[in-house]
Amino acid sequence: MAMAGGTNDPVILATAGYDHTIRFWQAHSGMCHRTVQHPDSQQVNALEITPDKQLIAAAGFQHIRMYDLNSANPNPVINYNGITKNITAVGFHEDGRWMFTGGEDNTARIWDLRSRNLQCQRIFQVNAPVNCVCLHPNQGELIVGDQGGSIHIWDLKTDNNENLIPEPGAAIQSISIDPMGTMMAAVSNKGMCYIWTLTGGRRSEPTKIHPKKKFQAHNTYALKCLFSPDSTLLATTSADQTCCIWRTADLTLLTKLREPNQRWVWDCAFSGDSQYIITASSDNTARLWSVDGGDVKREYSGHQKAVVCLAFRDEVVT
Repeated sequence: MAMAGGTNDPVILATAGYDHTIRFWQAHSGMCHRTVQHPDSQQVNALEITPDKQLIAAAGFQHIRMYDLNSANPNPVINYNGITKNITAVGFHEDGRWMFTGGEDNTARIWDLRSRNLQCQRIFQVNAPVNCVCLHPNQGELIVGDQGGSIHIWDLKTDNNENLIPEPGAAIQSISIDPMGTMMAAVSNKGMCYIWTLTGGRRSEPTKIHPKKKFQAHNTYALKCLFSPDSTLLATTSADQTCCIWRTADLTLLTKLREPNQRWVWDCAFSGDSQYIITASSDNTARLWSVDGGDVKREYSGHQKAVVCLAFRDEVVT
């Protein structure tokens, strides 16, 4: 993991949660070098860094606020409004043309970032609050998971959508597609993990989903699933106070990341080389772990309340 220092640091680590602050860290030292007050009365639910590493989006209650990463400006530079409830997910098209969000108003939305008009351009309506939204690596399909247990595959070119329900009555908490676009994972509020293989999804061909396996990843609420950049690992986090790392080749458990006072593990992000993972937890702390050894390499402490989301970019631009 390339760990540089200074203001032009190629490594960006940000954390947020219930204490109305976004904290920016030196990932290698564990030092907090900037704190931004997030003024809203509600917590930050999701963070994402723009592909050009200029801005960070903080999704909260009825707003997405964009902060400048490369200045000390404490105020948001762009505000996206017009949503009635909590925004639970945020992400970007790989070339930064548009942003996608999901929320408790039963919608996934697309926002044109090049437009001066800060209104949402496209809305995808579902029948239950949206917990998670994942963009296929082909940049043309959004996968939406909702509290009713449905997974929707929204084809942005044709506006068609496919719908599947892995287990009736089990809310879909998180969805991930591996960077090669060959596997999809989802986790539920019952601790189940579902794996599919994916075919198609190239040019005008829609993605086809083939069930591969389901297994009990955790004995209670699962909160997040995420494939590693090299596609060899799958992380799942849970209310059971652990993050589990599974081998994608055979879905056996590689490591269980556990700390005595960790509490709920809400979010995670792999390093670019897939050898480290950072977790965000209800004990007000984020941690950097060695994936193989399962040991804590760094703690990021300073938040006053639960840390429920993080954003991490450490790929060095050559």
